[in-house]
Amino acid sequence: MKIPEHWTFKSEGVAENFDEHVRESLPWYDLATKTLAHVVRHYITEGGIVYDIGCSTGNVGNAIKETIDERKVDFMPIDNSKEMAELYNGPGMPPFICDAVSFQYRPFDVAVCFLSLMFIPPGEREELLKTLRKKCKKGGAIIVFDRCLPLSGYPSLILSRLTLVNKLIAGVDPKEILSKELSLIGIQRPIDVETLEPCVEIFRMGDFAGWILEQ
Repeated sequence: MKIPEHWTFKSEGVAENFDEHVRESLPWYDLATKTLAHVVRHYITEGGIVYDIGCSTGNVGNAIKETIDERKVDFMPIDNSKEMAELYNGPGMPPFICDAVSFQYRPFDVAVCFLSLMFIPPGEREELLKTLRKKCKKGGAIIVFDRCLPLSGYPSLILSRLTLVNKLIAGVDPKEILSKELSLIGIQRPIDVETLEPCVEIFRMGDFAGWILEQ
């Protein structure tokens, strides 16, 4: 896939190649998805409501489709990219094409932010998290998987290199790795874990991690 100089999901080329590209860039993508699906099933109630914020082509929904069907869940995918939404191939209604921050959420059991918060500006991101906490039902959860700010000291360098090593092992061209990192400048802003607290970490691979925010 040709990497845009300035990364965007509002591109037909990116959307059409997204599923393959994300698995090359993040070799642990499917493992993280399985982890997410296992966790989400613990919070979905019969006839409940689940939001997939930044649904892309339907990865999260497809991972929990069996539970969605069995428990008659109202599954609501959201994405701000028309190009991505047009290629959505997951359960539930067609994606809401909108800004996740200003969206009018109904009280829900689960909200999933899978590799999406890092593409929302920090100030708006905190506003979104406040809204989600208010709308999450008692006993429900917000599940976040994202890139986070580096740790301090030598461990930070170790984890950063681990991310690069995984990409190289997966066979990604080093030039593409560099081009992608440079294209993300100012667009992808890793999250500060403190803004998620209280939370419980459930996954980590290099600079990326996953958390449960219970209500």
